[in-house]
Amino acid sequence: MKKAATSVAALLIGSISTHLYMKNIEPKWIETVKIDLTHPLIPNSFDHFKIVLFSDTHLGFQFDLTQMERVVEIISNEDPDLIVFSGDLVDNLLSFFEWEQTIQILRLLSAPMGKFAVYGNHDHGGWGSNKYKQIMESSGFTILQNEAVSIKNEAGDQFILAGIDDAMLGKPDFKKTFSNHPEKTFTILISHAPDLADEAASYPVHYQLSGHSHGGQVQFPFIGPVITPPYGRKYYEGLYSVTKSFSVYVNRGLGTTRLPYRLFARPEITTFTFKSVNNWKED
Repeated sequence: MKKAATSVAALLIGSISTHLYMKNIEPKWIETVKIDLTHPLIPNSFDHFKIVLFSDTHLGFQFDLTQMERVVEIISNEDPDLIVFSGDLVDNLLSFFEWEQTIQILRLLSAPMGKFAVYGNHDHGGWGSNKYKQIMESSGFTILQNEAVSIKNEAGDQFILAGIDDAMLGKPDFKKTFSNHPEKTFTILISHAPDLADEAASYPVHYQLSGHSHGGQVQFPFIGPVITPPYGRKYYEGLYSVTKSFSVYVNRGLGTTRLPYRLFARPEITTFTFKSVNNWKED
């Protein structure tokens, strides 16, 4: 009886501890992942150019404005040349009203080559497409919705940054996005939905930045995520080689949705540092 009681007590303590960890510790334990990004088409003059990616804050569910302030601090300390947000700013657009405070916080983010964003499914949800556009543009972000821009440096070299609309509630249009694409130019695509990479592979894209999946939010060793969302099932976390010349990176996001838990899927901010091929070999 004593052994049985001890086992039950240990099980209960373990369950309670795991629950507290999943709800109160890991969701706030942000990991800054650093990736060296190399490709033959990256001009030498862009060597050490730094892009910081953040995603899926889902404000209003578990993630609050105090946590957003911490995110801004972490990103600012990375000293980015360019900042990317890959969608899902607010969890429920119908019940979130702290727009002005959010704008004030996001305005604190600074990058000399610009701040860019795309729509996620939650950004379109609740008839909030225009509201999301308003808050991001008021915060100094440029929304790329089926369009591409040239990022040029002082040397006159460039790479292309493209953004595709959300796959679930938007209208992604690859043909429009790449209708006037310059040949032999390094190109990054921002897509909230990672699994659009398979379609993007047919276009002149070399690297895709995504979010959406949250890394599954809850994972188990040797098993992986318990559940992943539509368009985030094939590519759900980290770096994947889609073809020999095209890779997709999936950020685990910062907030949570549906359930306020994370396990083996820490919230993430990703810093990408360009390495031209010549300098990469020298390193």
